[in-house]
Amino acid sequence: MVTDRIVADLHAHTTVSDGTMTVAELAATAADAGLDWVAVTDHDRVHPDLGAPVVEREGVRVVRGIELRVDAGFGRLDLLGYAVERTPALDDEIERLQADRQRRGAAMLEAVEERLGVDLGVEPRPGLGRPHIARAIEESPAPYDYADAFDELIGDDGPCYVARDVTALDRGVELLRDACALVGLAHPFRYDDVDAALDVARELDAVERFYPYGRPVDDARVERVAAESDLLLTGGSDAHERTLAEAGLTAEAFEPVRDRLPDPTPREAESSPIDEQD
Repeated sequence: MVTDRIVADLHAHTTVSDGTMTVAELAATAADAGLDWVAVTDHDRVHPDLGAPVVEREGVRVVRGIELRVDAGFGRLDLLGYAVERTPALDDEIERLQADRQRRGAAMLEAVEERLGVDLGVEPRPGLGRPHIARAIEESPAPYDYADAFDELIGDDGPCYVARDVTALDRGVELLRDACALVGLAHPFRYDDVDAALDVARELDAVERFYPYGRPVDDARVERVAAESDLLLTGGSDAHERTLAEAGLTAEAFEPVRDRLPDPTPREAESSPIDEQD
């Protein structure tokens, strides 16, 4: 009997932030990949078409989540909140962050278009991120592909980069703890100071153990921190394109996480007044 099948991919993005799939396409792709669970963790946004912390689509349980970037002082980290129950405080912070994203996107687009002498045909909007701009650069007459766009233009040290505002760590943790069933640290080995990032994780509910990119994950190190601080281990593909289950949790690994998540809400009962404000 196969026991290592990935049943839960708990890190995926949609067109609400910088992914390429709608939430309907994400659910269908998850079903095709043989997943039982998938989490929608858009950047600094709660997906408006998911009306409850967990819903069922295409036979897959879809977790309403968020990936919130925070300033930890020593660097910027990404927090993952799962099974979001929306609160006015979190909604207000999301609105502030999205207004800043729109401002930052407009400035970055202007810088790229002036430098390259092209019209990228992208309108600044909430949810706009650098992957959108990189894709537009790749599709333009300019001689840059997606990777080149980051490496030479809009990466953190690039000539067209514009910084954006993010939430302070303590405030971000507070907002997510009030709204989510569990809060974890995303991809700890992507940060420059791994030790400091893992120290932040110790104060959360979970740490991402399984993900398919960046520096090699020191499995023993993550698992030691998790054991010492009683953290859940999560995982996912961090999917921005149309592939899921590149990383995630087997049934055995998912069981303790599943115990913290609510059951899905019937679709007819999903919507609520706060959801309709997005």
